[in-house]
Amino acid sequence: MLDVSRTATSTDDQINMLNELNEHRGELGERLGIVLTEASAQRVVATMPVAGNRQPYGLLHGGASVALAETVGSVASMLSAGADRVAVGIEINATHHRAVTDGVVTAVATQVHGGSTLATYDIRVTDEAGRAVCTCRLTCMLRDRPPAGGKVPAPGSGDADRKP
Repeated sequence: MLDVSRTATSTDDQINMLNELNEHRGELGERLGIVLTEASAQRVVATMPVAGNRQPYGLLHGGASVALAETVGSVASMLSAGADRVAVGIEINATHHRAVTDGVVTAVATQVHGGSTLATYDIRVTDEAGRAVCTCRLTCMLRDRPPAGGKVPAPGSGDADRKP
């Protein structure tokens, strides 16, 4: 199981935790090119390239912005849930503010509520100039086990080697 119980106390610990989280970011996160750069239960930051995530008009796809937002909020919720628990998104809303055609966007999830059964995050997606591209709010339910027979990744294992 991915160990989210520890707190990164040194720079090396933070780097190791980010590497482990990026290794287990999921298929969609990999396909979209999402890279986590900071992670704690209170705040998660990630970047995503615009290239490869555009809609037919050449603009960053709004769904890609929302997927980025849900990724950072879900990782933060998972860290809030702690060891032996999982976070499952139950509601997300999004407002799109500005079109982006190239470069990299950054998402920052900030904790609004971190309870024992629910975690809620405000998420701001910005362009390279720091301008708002999309704002979201995500609420995750914190559960004792994965839903519907889902699996939690084991440290150091690939997707094919996941265990319950």
